[in-house]
Amino acid sequence: MTDRIDRVRAPAPSVGDNLAEVWGDIVDRTQLAKAIAIGTGVSLSTYWIAGWFLAGRASTPEIGRAIAMLFGILGCVGGGIIGARLFKPKRVIVDETANAAWRIAALDQLNLERGGVGRIEDLPPVAAAEMKEVGLYDLFANYRPCTKGQQAPANPAEKDA
Repeated sequence: MTDRIDRVRAPAPSVGDNLAEVWGDIVDRTQLAKAIAIGTGVSLSTYWIAGWFLAGRASTPEIGRAIAMLFGILGCVGGGIIGARLFKPKRVIVDETANAAWRIAALDQLNLERGGVGRIEDLPPVAAAEMKEVGLYDLFANYRPCTKGQQAPANPAEKDA
């Protein structure tokens, strides 16, 4: 049985590219500037229109400005939504398949780093049921750990030999 592993890879910005990393995501600087301009325009316009509309209708000018500021904040959210819809992320999603050798190598590494993976018999019934659902129970039940000096085999068939 093989599992699908979806990894998100962001292209590394190079010197000649117009890309930058912002909060762990890769963005185009030109599109970022446009999105900031759109957000600024929408939020300030919303604030000014709400302030103008509420100027004579609010009980005090302070309350009118406070309500206009709330509309300005809603305008910030609206500008962010517009920018997100206009400018898509620059991520590349790669679909890979995990095979048995990769799983066993991961278990070997976990075993060597943590000093063991534990016994499957010691698991609570709920955890064992979840492992069966995702297809990992048999992998852990049939796993034979390698020792510290031993290299994990590249081929899982070599492990049984």
